[in-house]
Amino acid sequence: MTREEYVERMNADDEWAPGWDAIDTEFDRLYPGKEPAHYGTEIHARAMFGGDNFLDGYSVYDSEKGYQHIVTYGMSELYTSEEAFGGEYSRWGYEMTIKLKEDKAEDCLWALDMLSNLARYTYTTERFFEAGECVPGNGTSLHVGTDSFITALITVNDTSARTLDTLHGRVEFIQFVGITEAELNAIREDRNNISLLIERMRQDNPELITDMKRKDSYL
Repeated sequence: MTREEYVERMNADDEWAPGWDAIDTEFDRLYPGKEPAHYGTEIHARAMFGGDNFLDGYSVYDSEKGYQHIVTYGMSELYTSEEAFGGEYSRWGYEMTIKLKEDKAEDCLWALDMLSNLARYTYTTERFFEAGECVPGNGTSLHVGTDSFITALITVNDTSARTLDTLHGRVEFIQFVGITEAELNAIREDRNNISLLIERMRQDNPELITDMKRKDSYL
């Protein structure tokens, strides 16, 4: 699509959201014919209107393989913007995902709050996430109010969603993976343990699904 064609459609269609459509297209490829549970954020709570929520929504797909696949909307450029057209990266250049070992989308709502906090961190500090990073917690369960050994996160390229070349630039899907405090401590001692941890996890968990009931550590 040329810039002229982009501007023409942008002016003719107020509801066109090419960045959002690109995300939906990729997840439609992964889950053909499946309607996700979608959770939109309140408009008045969004940062562009003075709120503290930097994401516009989340979709939760039932993989039918024992996990729910969550994707965010808002780390990349979702809506029409002539300035964004043809960029190298679409805004931050990624959307966040997580694969949770749960049977229902309703059991994943806590993770939406967690992803919202991660988005707020990036937008307010201008520090973005890439694959191969570690995100420490405060030593307690990622799911606030529950008892779990999973207290921190590492980041990988999503194990199934592909990198997109959108009208606004490149969009990767960065998957957050829950880890134990013992694994976090091993990474603090030697950051090379991130790649070792991923390698070991993949042996029996190739999709790198976060199981909040996991107690054993891989490091």
